[in-house]
Amino acid sequence: MSANAEHAVHALNQAYLRMFPNESLHEVNELSVKEVLELLQQLPTVDMIALWDRLSLGVATSVLLKLPETLARQVLQRGEAIHTARVFARLNKEQRERMLAFIGSARQRELVSLVQYPEDSAGSLMDPRFIPLYETLSVRETLYRIRRLKPRFTRQLYIIDEDGKLSKMVEIHKLALADARATLAELAKPVPAMVMATASREEVVDQLEHSHITDLPVVDVEGRLIGIIRYDALMDAMREESSVDILTMVGASREERALSKVTFVVKKRLPWLSINLVTAFLAAAVVGLFESTIAKYTALAVLLPVVAGQSGNTGAQALAVTMRGLVLREVGTSQWVRVARKEVGAAFINGVAIAAMTGIGVYIWSSSIGLVLVIASSMVIAMLAAGLSGVVIPMMLSAIGQDPAQSSSIILTTVTDIVGFFAFLGIATMLSGML
Repeated sequence: MSANAEHAVHALNQAYLRMFPNESLHEVNELSVKEVLELLQQLPTVDMIALWDRLSLGVATSVLLKLPETLARQVLQRGEAIHTARVFARLNKEQRERMLAFIGSARQRELVSLVQYPEDSAGSLMDPRFIPLYETLSVRETLYRIRRLKPRFTRQLYIIDEDGKLSKMVEIHKLALADARATLAELAKPVPAMVMATASREEVVDQLEHSHITDLPVVDVEGRLIGIIRYDALMDAMREESSVDILTMVGASREERALSKVTFVVKKRLPWLSINLVTAFLAAAVVGLFESTIAKYTALAVLLPVVAGQSGNTGAQALAVTMRGLVLREVGTSQWVRVARKEVGAAFINGVAIAAMTGIGVYIWSSSIGLVLVIASSMVIAMLAAGLSGVVIPMMLSAIGQDPAQSSSIILTTVTDIVGFFAFLGIATMLSGML
């Protein structure tokens, strides 16, 4: 093939991938590992990353292990964190450590945290290696894929849609009896049970007892299939749960692991309480800077808790959503900009709405346009800062390896108080002539 013809083929491939992402994805996932490697190396970096993020987990795993170091570094560093973490989960320890050496420490911590699920959760019990199947596949194509990939023995095969969401299931023995031209859609039936990756062992056992299943699919918060809890793991979970029940019968608490010694609890909590005391003095110091303004306009002291309260609630809402996203593996720390953009946008709209309602109430109470301007503008500023802080603080703590659940609220309260107080009293000082 001439250089011009080869260039034309590359251009056509790029155009096809961009214009028909769903159709092209099916075609790419049916290519051999060698062909996928060649395709990735031909694409510009942006298109390569976009394609990597949509590869099936099995294909992505095989491709990652054979990528040149420079390309491996790019997909690991810039690829979508959740997808990359699921690929990582399929690697053995040695392979994972080799790949981690390609990327920076912050990205390493993010991927490791996304791969590791809490002990006794469904995510820790599941096998992340499975064959992704689509209902349009024929029986012949499915059997060929099974022979080629040689999966661990299973009684059920699971069907996913274009977004990777669990759709239906097919019992593997039906493939042996079906016409080779039949599609999986003709053989599929509803999935009797599934659990989220963050579900507890108790929930897993409950599904086993009520659904009489041999394999249990595990999905993420959006319903995408990420693994399967095999029969032996289900039985181990059942036996472990039975032993916990025996402990409960003799008076030992099911949550006994959380009943740590007082000295341990004090050791963990006292430093943060001390930090909270220092930050409380910082907030008080901000108020002290404007002591003369408060003394001159006593109405400010009445309205100050309103600004602090609204900004605190805004920050708490953003913090709760971000924490939930981190716990459920909806987002990784590298996605903080996207999450922050959303929360800041919501905080701005809510801030304007709340400021308008507050302004009306303050005008009725005080008949002061200046006071209305002060509280309305400061409330928008404080709520914007609170929304941003509610995202950045837990993301930052998680990125540096700290537990965001333990300390986020302390830092958030400090930020919202200081920003709220400073904005409200600072603007009041500047507009004192209108009060």
